[in-house]
Amino acid sequence: MNSRLEAWQHVCGEVDDLTVLEEMLSGAEDAELQSEFDRRAAELRRSLEHTSLLLLLNEEYDTANAILTVHAGSGGLDSQDWAEMLLRMYLRYAEREGLKATVLEATNDEEAGIKSATVMMEGDHAYGFLKAERGVHRLVRISPFDSAHRRHTSFASVLVSPEFPDDVDVEVRPEDLKIDTFRASGAGGQYVNRTDSAVRITHIPTGIVVSCQNERSQHMNRQVAMHVLKSRLYELALQERQDQLASVVGDKKENTWGSQFRSYVLHPYTLVKAHRTNFEKGNIQAVLDGDIGDFIMEYLRAHARGERGC
Repeated sequence: MNSRLEAWQHVCGEVDDLTVLEEMLSGAEDAELQSEFDRRAAELRRSLEHTSLLLLLNEEYDTANAILTVHAGSGGLDSQDWAEMLLRMYLRYAEREGLKATVLEATNDEEAGIKSATVMMEGDHAYGFLKAERGVHRLVRISPFDSAHRRHTSFASVLVSPEFPDDVDVEVRPEDLKIDTFRASGAGGQYVNRTDSAVRITHIPTGIVVSCQNERSQHMNRQVAMHVLKSRLYELALQERQDQLASVVGDKKENTWGSQFRSYVLHPYTLVKAHRTNFEKGNIQAVLDGDIGDFIMEYLRAHARGERGC
């Protein structure tokens, strides 16, 4: 609540300052003052957009940190490469928005891309914004792995849950867990530290699997993995209680044709389209570089209106 109040106070202060500048410019030609007015007006417009977004984030745990997981779907090497492209997109988005992104685990493939990756996104309203990214992402392009240069369609799924609140308890029975330790793999280890003490935990009743290989010790990796597992289980239970099965993190939509919520087309034309809101952009490179704020805004507006699927 304090952050929202401060944001609106900042906006009101800027409006007052711009009003004074406008009065000073009235009937006078001052290039330097006009430049300052234009710059601050543009900044005010961006502040208003961001503050408007905050007003849409009024659900429980919207202010929490987010745990985001990318899974490669059907499509072989193309799908794994696509999953890595999505991971990069979210890391770039975090940079743009001032979020702290920590890759907890990344399962690399020896040939190309990643099979999965989990990222902790820390910052104000991280979950509130990133919950808009849950779903199956579809890519259409000329495959870099096809010697015949044919067009391929690849899929990857994105799961997002809020970081588990410290003051809420989730019971996890030891007999429901399968715990494995392994060595982090992947050429170069570009996302995570190489370690001999990575941990994978499978929650047998739900089939939820979490891993952590970012920390230096097996004990710390296990602690982080349990933290992530409890967050996933907590949101699963929360969504079930609220009867919102369509948006539950454990949604079992298949990562194939017909279940995508956003499509990225690189060939024969360039377009990114959100199927839930019909919002689209032609500058796909900017989107892949983390410019997904407009998609998130459109989703949150539709969600606030109670539109189906949002």
